[in-house]
Formats: sequence, C-alpha cells, structure tokens
Amino acid sequence: MSTLPANLIAKLDELASQFDDVEASLLSPEVTSDHRRVRELSIRRAALERIVTPYRNWTANQEAQREAEAMLEGDADLRELAREELESLRDTATALADDLQSRLVHAADDAIGSLILEVRAGVGGDEAALWAGDLLEMYRRYAAGRGWRVEDLELSAGEQGGYRAATIAVEGEGAWSCLGYEGGTHQVKRVPATESQGRVHTSTATVAVLPEPEEVQVHLNAADVKEMITTATGPGGQNVNKVSTAVHLIHEPTGIEVRMQDTKSQAQNREKAWKLLRARLFERQRAEQEAARAESRAAMIGSGSRAEKIRTYRWKDAIAVDTRLSRNFPLQAIMQGDLQPMIDQLIELDTAQRLAAL
Repeated sequence: MSTLPANLIAKLDELASQFDDVEASLLSPEVTSDHRRVRELSIRRAALERIVTPYRNWTANQEAQREAEAMLEGDADLRELAREELESLRDTATALADDLQSRLVHAADDAIGSLILEVRAGVGGDEAALWAGDLLEMYRRYAAGRGWRVEDLELSAGEQGGYRAATIAVEGEGAWSCLGYEGGTHQVKRVPATESQGRVHTSTATVAVLPEPEEVQVHLNAADVKEMITTATGPGGQNVNKVSTAVHLIHEPTGIEVRMQDTKSQAQNREKAWKLLRARLFERQRAEQEAARAESRAAMIGSGSRAEKIRTYRWKDAIAVDTRLSRNFPLQAIMQGDLQPMIDQLIELDTAQRLAAL
C-alpha cells in the first residue's frame, strides 16, 4: 500500500503537531528547570519521533512522486528517467506506508513512559512467595538492562523469603510498550526450596501492569478521596504503632483502596499512595473505554487479566513456555532478565492483531 487512508493521515498530522509542541516545550525555561518534566517530555518526544520522522519522509515521497509524474508530460528525453524514478518512489512509499501503520497502532503505548508493576504470590504457600520474589528480580534485571529507573512502592515479605506482594514503579522509554505484555498469571513447576522430599510443585504468581498516567490524564477529584493517616502495622522497629506515618486512601465512587506504609515519612507515603491510586483509577477508566470499543471482539494479548495464565516456567526442562506465542525460551536467560527476544515476538503478534482490527 503506497497511500494512506484519510483518517490515518489526519491522525498522523495531529501527532506531527504534537511533536512540534513537545520540541518547543523542551526549549522553554519553565520546562528546562523541571528535571521530571524534561524526562517525561523527552520520553514522549522519542515516542512521537518514531512516527513523525517516517511520516514526513512519506509526505516528501508523495511530493517527489507528483514532480516525477509532471515530468512524464514534458521532454521526451526525461520521460524514461521519470518512469524509473517514479517506480522507485512508489516502492519506497509502499514500504513507508506499511511501516507507518505498524508504528501507529503502538503510538499510544510508546508515549507512556512509566508504569506500576504489581507481583503477588498466588497458589503454593511459601513457595509462591519465593516465586513472586524471583519474578520481581527478573523484572529488575530486565529494567536495569534497558536503563530504566525502578522505584519500590510497597514490599510485603514472605515468611520464608520472597514476597507475598510487591509493587514497584518503572520509568523509561519503552517501559510500557514492553512490560505491558507481562500482565497475567505466571506458573512455575520446580522443586521448591521448602520441599524436603524432592517433589516438583506447581505454584503461581500474578502480575498486574498499570500504565502510570500524568495527572491531567486521569479523572480524579480529590474531594472523592477519603484520606486517613494511621500508625504502621507489622514488623518495623520502635516506630511501628507509635508514629502516624501510614497513609490509607479510599476513592469513594469506585471503592478503590490504597495503603502505603513503606517509608517512615508520612509525606513520602502520601506521594506514593496518590501515585498508585491514580494508576489504578486510570487503568479502570482505560479498561472501561477499551471494553466499550472492543465489546464484540476478543481481548488482545497483554490485556493484564490476572486470571489469564500467560507463561509456564519449567525448571526440569529449563524452558519458559509463553502460551500466547506457543513457543519455548531458555529458562536461565529469561530469569536473568533477557526478556527482549520474547517481548519482540509478542509485539509482532500484537501488531498483526491490531492491524487486522483496523
């Protein structure tokens, strides 16, 4: 396809305008003095540039085609040269148009530069908590390899190690585009460290991946949130049950609750709690919009459903089996954080499904 539908051209023009606005903002003194805003806009600029640059190449190609077509009506000596050039330009335009459509279906994902990732122990008792801890370490290694920033939000340790629940924030270019496919149930088959008879057990942990919105992207009225400051609970030293640092938020219209007591600072706990509340509320609003748009078709991969088993990690066979791809990957490499080959295939599958739905 060398041409693009009018609705896609309108969307691409809109993205090109946004790209110019972001570039202008990055040069403004108000933004350059705000390091967090610079980081957010830089991530958005990089995401937009992946689409805007080839789109502008495509528009330049269209203009060159028009000039070559005009030469066909001119001097006879130039006609053959114009025909050859036009053929080459049309081949290039087809490749650019196909690439643009693939990039466009991921444009919204690429623009999200940060996310909340939650890992929770499932079935399997203490081994499930150990498994949740292994998964969290796998994601930490993957994030480190990509140069992403990771911040602990809430960690609840298991009795024999690992985590009953862990919530982290991940920020960096491409974080959501890649980790968005990790939502679901992760099953492991191995001999647990807690097993004395050497028997293989099956345990699970669930992963939820929530895109973290900017404050302007989520409909959150502070008046709808009930905030309570309490003393922390659980192990933690002398401050526990004596100093009011834990923050408990309830979004009354939806019933979404967030509790944060990860630090001894009430201010830090409040900031983290509101951050997590915005992410959970945004994910609910996004899911409702997506359900309304996709009511008549199957949910796409990477939907984040906790009930969906997406991968099985088989220690005996040294493989990780992704059920959506029906393919095996080397277990040791995966657990060391080498997820990119698998994620690239998930992106390819997702792109094909999204293009088919256009």
